[in-house]
Amino acid sequence: MQPSSASIVTVFGGTGFLGRRIVRHLLDRNVTVRVATRHSQRARQLFGTTNVEPTTADVHDERSVAEALSGARGAVNAVSLYVEQGGVTFQSVHVEAARRIASIARRNGLERLVHVSGIGVDAASSSPYIRSRGQGEQAVESEFAHATFIRPAVMFGPDDAFLTVILKLLRRLPVYPMFGGGHTRLQPAYVEDVAQAAASLLQIPESPGRTLECAGPNLYTYRDLLKTIKDRAQVRTVLVPVPFSMWHALACVAELLPRPPLTRNQVELMEVDSVAGPDVPGFDQLAITPLSSEAFLPMVIESAA
Repeated sequence: MQPSSASIVTVFGGTGFLGRRIVRHLLDRNVTVRVATRHSQRARQLFGTTNVEPTTADVHDERSVAEALSGARGAVNAVSLYVEQGGVTFQSVHVEAARRIASIARRNGLERLVHVSGIGVDAASSSPYIRSRGQGEQAVESEFAHATFIRPAVMFGPDDAFLTVILKLLRRLPVYPMFGGGHTRLQPAYVEDVAQAAASLLQIPESPGRTLECAGPNLYTYRDLLKTIKDRAQVRTVLVPVPFSMWHALACVAELLPRPPLTRNQVELMEVDSVAGPDVPGFDQLAITPLSSEAFLPMVIESAA
């Protein structure tokens, strides 16, 4: 028997680092998931066909967004952009596309919309990336008044671009250049915990708060986190502070490459603390006990051996 369309949840960005985990957590709850992505074939490879409806969708196109949301009960917007290319900009993805999804979701009568943003978003920030994330939240709220926002801290997990990359560099480099003096504060969150939170928010009768900040149990400075990874991996790399001004200059050059190893957006994010606010609901509101980055480190070290 085919599931009722009323049980469908559409996940935009469902093949990404976080999005594909949200899809799997929804599937574990016997939810039929419509994976809205530009890479529908990849969705088939990742999830198979049971309770999955891969659909090709472009968040910049009103018609394809409307088709992806047709008949759905809820939706998750897990689309993000880290490098601007041509007309695909932070503004077009984080603000205009987010508004488009929220507007169509409201017009289609969806019960629930979960929008993934990030800790530290600020609509008045001088950083184009951080500003667009803050403006995106405002745009979504203006179109879908009871939307729920998830703001993850920097996320770690298998095949991440965080702990795994740091460990590889610490093992290869005799000297590790730190962002600034290493004083930026971080509260890394396990990607599976964030995905579980998103899936849970789509099913509970009432959202536990309009905004959830999903951060891990341990708070570090960037320097302390690097030292922790060094000690666990037993490497002797020397940590050397590098001014943010130099990082920005390097990023400008790196962005000229087809696949830049460093972007100005990444540098800007490392200038801002990624720590949950003391009065903002988090994992505890969903009875989720978050995994610490230190508990996950042995898996990273073993897989990278």
